[in-house]
Amino acid sequence: MTIKELEAIRSAKKELIDVRRLVKEQAEEMAKHTAYRKQVLVCGGTGCTSSHSMQVIEHLEKTMKEEGIDDVLIVKTGCFGLCALGPIMIVYPEGAFYAQMTPEHAETVVKQHLKEGGSIVKELLYKGTVLEDGSIIPFAETPFYKKQMRIALRNCGVIAAEDIDEAIAAGDYMALEKVLTSMTPDEVIAEVLASGLRGRGGAGFPTGRKWQFAKASQGDIKYVCCNADEGDPGAFMDRSVLEGDPHSVLEAMTIAGYAIGAHQGYIYVRAEYPVAVERLKIALKQAREYGLLGKNILGLGFDFDIDIRLGAGAFVCGEETALMTSIEGHRGEPRPRPPFPAVKGLFEKPTILNNVETWANINPIIVKGAKWYSTIGTEKSKGTKVFALGGKITNVGLVEVPMGTTLREIVEEIGGGIPNGKKFKAAQTGGPSGGCIPAEYIDTPIDFDNLVAIGSMMGSGGLIVLDEDTCMVDISKFYLEFTADESCGKCTPCRIGTKRLLQLLTKITEGKGTPEDLDKIQELAQHMKSSSLCALGQSAPNPVLSTISKFRKEYEDHIYNHHCEAGVCKALLSFTINKDKCIGCGLCAKNCPVSAITRSDYVAPGHKLASFEIDTAKCIKCGVCQGNCKFKAVEKK
Repeated sequence: MTIKELEAIRSAKKELIDVRRLVKEQAEEMAKHTAYRKQVLVCGGTGCTSSHSMQVIEHLEKTMKEEGIDDVLIVKTGCFGLCALGPIMIVYPEGAFYAQMTPEHAETVVKQHLKEGGSIVKELLYKGTVLEDGSIIPFAETPFYKKQMRIALRNCGVIAAEDIDEAIAAGDYMALEKVLTSMTPDEVIAEVLASGLRGRGGAGFPTGRKWQFAKASQGDIKYVCCNADEGDPGAFMDRSVLEGDPHSVLEAMTIAGYAIGAHQGYIYVRAEYPVAVERLKIALKQAREYGLLGKNILGLGFDFDIDIRLGAGAFVCGEETALMTSIEGHRGEPRPRPPFPAVKGLFEKPTILNNVETWANINPIIVKGAKWYSTIGTEKSKGTKVFALGGKITNVGLVEVPMGTTLREIVEEIGGGIPNGKKFKAAQTGGPSGGCIPAEYIDTPIDFDNLVAIGSMMGSGGLIVLDEDTCMVDISKFYLEFTADESCGKCTPCRIGTKRLLQLLTKITEGKGTPEDLDKIQELAQHMKSSSLCALGQSAPNPVLSTISKFRKEYEDHIYNHHCEAGVCKALLSFTINKDKCIGCGLCAKNCPVSAITRSDYVAPGHKLASFEIDTAKCIKCGVCQGNCKFKAVEKK
């Protein structure tokens, strides 16, 4: 393919993409220039697919055929972000945002909205777009989307994820064209350096500097790698980029290959991401067919190709040296550093490794310029950050905000606050390697340095919201269970340290802890941080240390009072029946799996039947009795 042919493709489909990017009024005008009266975008990401979005598409196509509608385009896209309301469907040019769609709803939309002269089906819209007076606002003006700024996710939910023509029309490969025709490798690296882009995989190392080191390393063979392993519990940022805009990653890796003098790249993606893997395979095939990957790219004399390597789900393979060891066909274990991968990495050759989100930022930096990118974010953390927002939050989903956005803005405005009127207690960032941020820091601007300063870290972007019903000792135990299970066992501090830390935490949650245990935990944690081989062991104690620091009273309550205020640690719980509230219906006794509930001799004033009581010696603390009591007579203490 030539550059002229690339431009022709871009022009041919540009109007379709423009309609989807614009607000309602502009989109309606732009739609006049397209071949389609309407466009229907349905999320084809993993979240919505698991909620049967493919069946929604099938019913759309079937009903449209029955109704004789042939001027409406159906597009399977990537993630729209508001995962809690999937499957999601947006109809353009109106921008009608339909949520929690079913096949039956799809038929209704076709018959009432998509037909010539039809109108929006208000009762099926995302409630945030419908005001009290019945008027409809663009979804971009809702609290969830209003404060977001999509750079890495710019094409997710906008283009057909499996169509390279749409990717090109949306701007993919513009940066590659610019780099190969008008920039030297040194100029490319200088641009990335000037942008201030830091690695989004967790450590926040300056991306341009990493490329600089690899270019300066001696050797005819060099490699470019993409870390798409994403093993943090609750994280799905990288997966969503690969599912919604895989070409942005392929393009960026090719640019990096040109910049450092590499001709081969590898994408290491976990096998548990079947949709992402399939779309990567499709994107690779299309890019090679278009001459955007492989030999003599765009006829400009540069060769670069990319292969996929599947990971088996080992968390440790998210660490760069363990990932490269796995690509080489060995058991995924980390290597001592130095030498660093930029000097001696994959197959002992100079290698750069960035994660998916980092790669997704390269195209806008090259096309719009480092100066533009560096105006976004904070002084030391430029650009935006993608977060997988989960836990006790109303709007579970994928968000991208400028660095420096406060935790309060994310939780209360974008996230919609805590459900059921509960209070915000903490936010856990950085996954198993991060820490917990208590409510007192909710107005902290989020960036790399600020999170470290308050005892947490950015990590790859998981953001788990915790409410007042969360036990901080138990949450630390949860992350230790994960890291202890995922330790590769190569070094003693991590192999033994994680298990010993877990034993101490378990002891505390069972009401057997002693004050000395807190000292032991902190001493052991410091040894692990200073002597473990890789970041898994070095950072495994972080959730424990941050919760001991910020929520020490909870640990002391478990140890001294054998009490779990959140009512989570079963060994410290007791269930009792308030005999004055109990009407003697017997639902608790009928459902008790161990027959620990019997009728007492006490009849409460105003009641006809004797109340029930719990034999604490038999009780297994399952909570079934409380769940079945309609009168809130069963109390948890």
